[in-house]
Amino acid sequence: MLELSGIIILGIIAQWFAWKLKIPAILPLILIGLFVGPLSTFISADGTKWIEPVWNGVEGLFPGERIYNFVSLSISIILFEGGLTLKKDEILNVGPSIVKLITLGSLVTFLGAGIATHYIFDLSWAISFLFAALIIVTGPTVIGPILRNIPLKKDISAVLKWEGILIDPIGALVAVLVFEFISIEGGYEYTKDALVEFGKIVIIGLSIGFTSAYALFYALKFKLIPHYLLNVITLAGVLAVFVLADLFAHESGLLAVVVMGMVLGNLKVAELKEILYFKESISILLISILFILLAANMNIEDMMLLYRWETLVLFAIVIFVLRPIGVFLSTANSGLKFNEKLFISWVGPRGIVAAGIASLFGIKLIMLKVPGAEYITPLVFMIVLGTVLLNATTAR
Repeated sequence: MLELSGIIILGIIAQWFAWKLKIPAILPLILIGLFVGPLSTFISADGTKWIEPVWNGVEGLFPGERIYNFVSLSISIILFEGGLTLKKDEILNVGPSIVKLITLGSLVTFLGAGIATHYIFDLSWAISFLFAALIIVTGPTVIGPILRNIPLKKDISAVLKWEGILIDPIGALVAVLVFEFISIEGGYEYTKDALVEFGKIVIIGLSIGFTSAYALFYALKFKLIPHYLLNVITLAGVLAVFVLADLFAHESGLLAVVVMGMVLGNLKVAELKEILYFKESISILLISILFILLAANMNIEDMMLLYRWETLVLFAIVIFVLRPIGVFLSTANSGLKFNEKLFISWVGPRGIVAAGIASLFGIKLIMLKVPGAEYITPLVFMIVLGTVLLNATTAR
């Protein structure tokens, strides 16, 4: 009880400091998580962490599969809230660029980061491309505070916001497919099955997302939900949609909740502002818990793996080479100016989806004794922390 309440209290304190300093909250949250987690082993009396989320997969605050379930459900709520903020009139001029960023831009990062990681860290192709899949996502929870503090043109803001929210379920899906490939040592047959599964996930996610959005819309329109139950029924509905979609097609839940939020946000819902405010408050609480939890789950041994010059080389390639290439290819003939493309290239922080899925897959692959699996979580956290620190201090 002390650990869990401590995480919540520290998380809200970090959010307040982030607001006061006008920086993304993820930065103090991760630093607090590292302090109460791996770094606390240097100052605790018995050499253990002050907060131990998972220990040997069976003990701690969230033993076994519980941390996976908690992270998954939390991310679904966060992405639904993000979907609610996506308005179709924002992308009249930049719609094609957003689509290309999500497809072509992601492909550039995926292939480039996978190849670079393989040769720089001498990791297997499978582990290298799993890392690459995890970092194709940009973080809406990080981009939001940056955009609020900078006066930007509507088109630039729309590109960054839409990319950050829509890429999350796609990146998670790609990461899951690569993870399954590693877990079952798949080959050609798996590749065929994976493509079929990908199509199934997209169809199920879109179908359930659209259907549930309109179901909630008509329930609100015909006053089938009392006002005092509005927010909790919406919350229960989001969780139900996530779980239902996952039952029909594994890992389609994130896509379903994003689509649900996006469709609902563009319908004429009188109660939309109230729903959005409630979901924003829930998201802030969940983000505060998740980042401290996931950072605290790392070990000193994990952090020491990156204490080498190759880490800086990989970071530089991902941020200063691959991101700009992906952005400039995706925004060619878009009407955006060179300095606007450069700004979009610069602002690409990673967030909760990358950190959350990396922690889950890292734990599972280590337990399966997959060579190189111990690099997954620290490498992704290096990209998350590095991009947030870089963008928070320079994107002005």
